[in-house]
Amino acid sequence: MIDKETRQRIIALVHREVVPAIGCTEPMAVALCTARATEQLGKKPEKIDVLLSANILKNAMGVGIPGTGMTGLPIAVAMGAIVGKSEYQLEVLKDMTPETLAEGRRYIAENHISLNLKDTKEKLYIEVTCHADNKSATAVIAGSHTHFVNLPEASGEHCLDPDFSNDYDNMSEDTEDIDLCMRLVYDFATTAPLEEIRFIEETRNYNMNAAREALKGNYGHNLGKTIDRPMSKGIFGNSIFCHIISSTASACDARMGGAMIPVMSNSGSGNQGICATNPVCVYAKENENTEEELLRALMLSHLTAIYIKQSLGKLSALCGCVVASIGSSCGITYLMGGDYEHICHSVKNMIANLTGMICDGAKPACSLKITSGVSTAILSALLSMEGKCVSSSEGIVDDSVDKSIHNLTSIGADGMGVTDEMVLRMMTEKC
Repeated sequence: MIDKETRQRIIALVHREVVPAIGCTEPMAVALCTARATEQLGKKPEKIDVLLSANILKNAMGVGIPGTGMTGLPIAVAMGAIVGKSEYQLEVLKDMTPETLAEGRRYIAENHISLNLKDTKEKLYIEVTCHADNKSATAVIAGSHTHFVNLPEASGEHCLDPDFSNDYDNMSEDTEDIDLCMRLVYDFATTAPLEEIRFIEETRNYNMNAAREALKGNYGHNLGKTIDRPMSKGIFGNSIFCHIISSTASACDARMGGAMIPVMSNSGSGNQGICATNPVCVYAKENENTEEELLRALMLSHLTAIYIKQSLGKLSALCGCVVASIGSSCGITYLMGGDYEHICHSVKNMIANLTGMICDGAKPACSLKITSGVSTAILSALLSMEGKCVSSSEGIVDDSVDKSIHNLTSIGADGMGVTDEMVLRMMTEKC
């Protein structure tokens, strides 16, 4: 068994990266930053200047903002200033009411908000400056969706309080240097005392509930509901496969469509959290796995996604469903009775298939990509249990599972940089 100190550090890492969120995490992070700047100012801003990195802008342009019936950043900024509380983190807007929403709509119409691109190499950067009565206050989030940083005094801007901290700051010193590898991820998930990892059950409670709630409305492209309809069952069958993709797509439909439904995110992405959770939960239920097997499979799925994101980065040109689907494939393989070797084969099969799927921003159509990823996750798990694995002579797959993962993340973090720039240009040209 892994020693207690290492287990505690891994648990702290999971607690940091697997957190509740309402709506898409990028606009919610902008709302969070706005809320903090407003709190620093101490009054409702007369003007708000927002500077964003290209990847934040890309992922916040086309998604519904929960409870508003509106899309995009202006309403997220307005509601962050009017009703947002930074203590809520990525649930920053959960106190919204019809009255405050109406106030937010008026605030946008009165042109109080300025949105611009920040010239920065940071993939995840949000800078919000609030002005009122000849005073200003600035808040900056960088590196992670809830990580506030101080501005240099020399900038002339109002800095955050030096003693201000949040959960990310409190935990990062203990967790950022953990050198995860696939063997460590597997050993932790399969041998840690059950009482130490039982908290991962919250991912099921949140994300399966989001799938159920999604069926009560019409969100996004209704992909989850479409898959569950009689005509689709005539194509897919009334199968575990059909139930898995329907549940996963439904939760994504609701989240991207602006439903006021919290989900448990992974590595700063609600869709990644959904994708790492729902396929595992549905398979475990229909395969009649034990509760312990489910909890260990969920931990394996989520921690695999966290491990891959460590070298990929929070935001990249590579679609996050690739990462989370690799995690869910590992979890499903474990539930099928697979051992470490089978799980490594599932990872390699995933990498051989989905490498290169681009991220073209957060949007309702993310449910389509999630469905592609989850479908591949099931296929990869089945192949691995049949003893089939893509060999090192094929593409970027290596004999080492960790090298295969790092080949994938190198392509996403470095090789697809030009693709990312091209995607952003195509998206912004439509505005």
